[in-house]
Amino acid sequence: MPKVGLFNTEAKQVSEIELSEVVFGAEVKTHVMHQVVVALLANKRQGTQSAKTRSEVSGGGVKPWRQKGTGRARQGSIRAPQWIHGGIVFAPKPRDYRMSIPKSMRKVAMKSALTSLVQDNQLVVLESLEIEAPKTKTMINILNAFEAKKTLIITAESNENIFKSVRNIEGVEVMPANNINVYDLLKFPKVMITKDAVSKIEEVYA
Repeated sequence: MPKVGLFNTEAKQVSEIELSEVVFGAEVKTHVMHQVVVALLANKRQGTQSAKTRSEVSGGGVKPWRQKGTGRARQGSIRAPQWIHGGIVFAPKPRDYRMSIPKSMRKVAMKSALTSLVQDNQLVVLESLEIEAPKTKTMINILNAFEAKKTLIITAESNENIFKSVRNIEGVEVMPANNINVYDLLKFPKVMITKDAVSKIEEVYA
């Protein structure tokens, strides 16, 4: 079983915690993580882009000038792509980019991402993270203690005080354990997670 340090909010190690071998000591499958990240990003796309082709723009029913004798290049329609206000070649149209991700693949990708965080020493496990009132300065002091800049903070449950304390800190996000995905875990160079959130993740993915 992988062991990592258990820290307080002053970045002092108070003890060690054993993590689940199944969740935090799995085989890292980068190809599965890649597939899931591609699908997650595709699912975020709106797909509402649209432009008109030459058959859809207005005008151009008549040949602009005769074929020969003017000295100008021959033209058949003012709707052609080379004309200002002409149609767009291969114009983008609304489409659905959604990709389905099998549950088993999502699970494997999550375990791979969590394991890679442990292997690369990017995971910091906190004994607890309690903030009595929303205060950005309190959160900045905690992050500075760990020399953390771009950081994902994972809590066991939604915590409004923590959320309000980090929302003005650039590069820092907080989310409950049941909302995380592979992309979130891989996007940040450091992930701080509470002991209770670890238990919740192990409960779901073990």
